[in-house]
Amino acid sequence: MTRLPVQPAWRLAEAPEQRRWLVEGLWSEEAVGIIGGEPKCCKSFLALDLAVAVAAGTPCLRRFAVARPGRVLLYPAEDALHIVRRRLEGICAAAGVALPELDIQVITAPSLRLDLDTDRARLEEAVARLKPRLLVLDPFVRLHRIDENVSGEVAPLLAFLRELQRRHALAVAVVHHARKGASAIRAGQALRGSSEFHAWGDSNLYLRRDTDDRIALTVEHRAAAAIAGITLELTQRDDALALQPVQANPQDEPRVQATSIDQRIAAALAQAEQPRSFAELRASCRVRATTLYQRLAAMTAAGIIIKSANGYRLAAR
Repeated sequence: MTRLPVQPAWRLAEAPEQRRWLVEGLWSEEAVGIIGGEPKCCKSFLALDLAVAVAAGTPCLRRFAVARPGRVLLYPAEDALHIVRRRLEGICAAAGVALPELDIQVITAPSLRLDLDTDRARLEEAVARLKPRLLVLDPFVRLHRIDENVSGEVAPLLAFLRELQRRHALAVAVVHHARKGASAIRAGQALRGSSEFHAWGDSNLYLRRDTDDRIALTVEHRAAAAIAGITLELTQRDDALALQPVQANPQDEPRVQATSIDQRIAAALAQAEQPRSFAELRASCRVRATTLYQRLAAMTAAGIIIKSANGYRLAAR
């Protein structure tokens, strides 16, 4: 018999602060969880926004920073692939990035069923081969033929995804429907089917439609404090659609500080012989990660600095 491994609690590894978040405030590092809501609440738009942010290293919803970007593996089981591409292009336009530059790999199989051993093996092979930082499955109802109301049938599927997360050190986001007419119930309890869904998630995002054009986002974490609720709206620029926060986050630094922050960034880069990483700039400039990402993106777009695989440098160097 092989003994279970045991370790004193004080010797357990402690994750550095910058590695506790995949998307700061929204999704924990290597978390499994649900993006839930009633039909037509833009769940897929939010899932794709999360994918673009992780792949590009740009703030999700133009607000929530991604410290360590990486590959995303996406299975859009419900929408036609040309619709998925159009939505991704719209989100990329809002984020100021180009879709061809992003490492988002899309599973194009006509079906993928987590209740079948063969399909579970195919998914695990893809994850092992591609090594994504984030796996997005949209929606759960298209991934099986079980009874979602029966805990004994739901639990093994969620357990497989948990094992996948632990074995391959990735985050898993599953889009799932809420029950119709459940707006008066606590968000997690409103998810359709077994209570296993709510209990399973490390990070959960819930969407509810407040009005015809506004959507309330509620965030929930297992091991971190939840942020305040956010109101979103689906906005259109030309032919591009993307979710946007309706009002500025009161915790964000005022825009009037942008010039001062830009000067600090430029000074930190001017003093460096080599490109500096995001973490180094954040330590030097002493600003919130989200604010630093916003200013770096603005300065890059203006041609003041250059971003490369090695970090950031002044364009004049």
